[in-house]
Amino acid sequence: MATVDENVVRIFDTTLRDGEQSPGATLTSVEKLEIARQLALLGVDIIEAGFPAASPDDLAAVQRVAREVGTPDGPIICGLARAVEKDILTCWEGVKDAAKPRIHTFLGTSDIHLKYQTGMTREQALDVIRRAVTLARSLCEDVEFSPMDAGRTDPLFLVQACALAVECGATTLNIPDTVGYVTPGEWGEVIAQLIAETPGAGIGSGVIWSVHCHNDLGLATANTLAGIKAGARQAEVTINGIGERAGNTSLEEVVMAIATRPHYYNTRTNINTREIVKTSRMVSNYTGMHVQPNKAIVGANAFAHEAGIHQDGMLKHASTYEIMTPETVGWSQSKLVLGKHSGRHALKARLQDLGYNIEGDALNQVFARFKALADAKKTVTDADLQALIADEFHGPEEIFRLEDIQVTCGTMGMPTATVKLVQTDGETIIHAAVGTGPVHASYRAIDDVVKAPNELVEYSVHSVTEGIAALGEVTVRIQPPNSERSFGGYGADADIVVASVKAYLAAVNRMIAAQGYGERKPEGDAATVEIKQVS
Repeated sequence: MATVDENVVRIFDTTLRDGEQSPGATLTSVEKLEIARQLALLGVDIIEAGFPAASPDDLAAVQRVAREVGTPDGPIICGLARAVEKDILTCWEGVKDAAKPRIHTFLGTSDIHLKYQTGMTREQALDVIRRAVTLARSLCEDVEFSPMDAGRTDPLFLVQACALAVECGATTLNIPDTVGYVTPGEWGEVIAQLIAETPGAGIGSGVIWSVHCHNDLGLATANTLAGIKAGARQAEVTINGIGERAGNTSLEEVVMAIATRPHYYNTRTNINTREIVKTSRMVSNYTGMHVQPNKAIVGANAFAHEAGIHQDGMLKHASTYEIMTPETVGWSQSKLVLGKHSGRHALKARLQDLGYNIEGDALNQVFARFKALADAKKTVTDADLQALIADEFHGPEEIFRLEDIQVTCGTMGMPTATVKLVQTDGETIIHAAVGTGPVHASYRAIDDVVKAPNELVEYSVHSVTEGIAALGEVTVRIQPPNSERSFGGYGADADIVVASVKAYLAAVNRMIAAQGYGERKPEGDAATVEIKQVS
């Protein structure tokens, strides 16, 4: 057997086999090949390309991966086979063209599997293991054996089964927690016991011990790392942790745990970590299985920060809240997500990134608007901020300023709008009007107050950002009677009626300023209420 480098944990990727067994995650032969090529770029040591006996298409896919990806300087190409002659022979047909082929055969060894699945006694199971591993070794020098459901197998029988597999030529012993039953402490003890007590498979024997853990209790990564700490030097994983039921151990989590805590695990991997995010996205796209936002390493929120305290720390030094840099796994940078928990420091930094240098009272003014917007929608984007700045600072002189607006509309009555406008001298006017809709009613209320006749020649509304809580952006253009000149206005708000009123009032203010109306005193009206010096 080859010498085992105890400082290296080999990454055995089973995305194309166990990962594809996720409900709805079936891959075509072409997709499998593309993922296999990316896994090779990622630097995985072994690719389990499929289960050749499962179907003719699976056999063809494994053969193609073996020929095109299993080059002398590429990864080992492995196929899975039940411990039966037909499966093993078909598996060999699948992987034999690889420069470095491997046959992986397995048999359930727990009393539960022996009784209810195979109907075998322990003695019969040992005989099947003997014949299967011997056949596999006669075909291929690299043979892996897995005692399925090892997590619930009697430890003494587990030692017996592993010793027999080594005696018959197995070079890798993979210990699977098939149903995600074990806990990290006990799993570490099991692996350590197997390494110490299995004849012919101890440290220095050349046999590689492996762990394959499922995530039914959310412990797959923890159990795998416990196995590595106990001496396992191969980890069986999948991209994004996909797999049967609750999934498998996540490649990215194991690899980055080892990379981030090298002095604790005293090992390394051969993975090019900068390819992790790219690989994750490819697998997600091809399988149709989306990555949850809070997924470690590859989730959209893995390097995103919204809390003001965290953002302040990040702006001062990234290590305050990040234990690895996003670039090391393939992200371009960390994200400071602007939301209701964000503080002035993060807002100021984002505005500077967008080219707005805002300080002092102006920053306080923008921050107040930002907080109000953040309360209305979960995330404030760059487009939101640009619209907000345009609305706050790039508007016309406010001869009339909108203080409040309330609208009533629907099928039960006439659409009615009540506006509260403040003039430059501080005088406040409240007026109500009806219209064909809430926007029309609002515009009529404004017209009744300002007494500046005009024609609305353009009205445009669209969503600045995505989602049901998107910021609405409105632009309008009005034209005075008997004039070819028009005046534009812009407004943005989470409430589209409010945005519409802001835009219209901005255009009206421009028109009034240009025509020299000055401070307009509206004529008396039964629907108008005047309030002096309202704060």
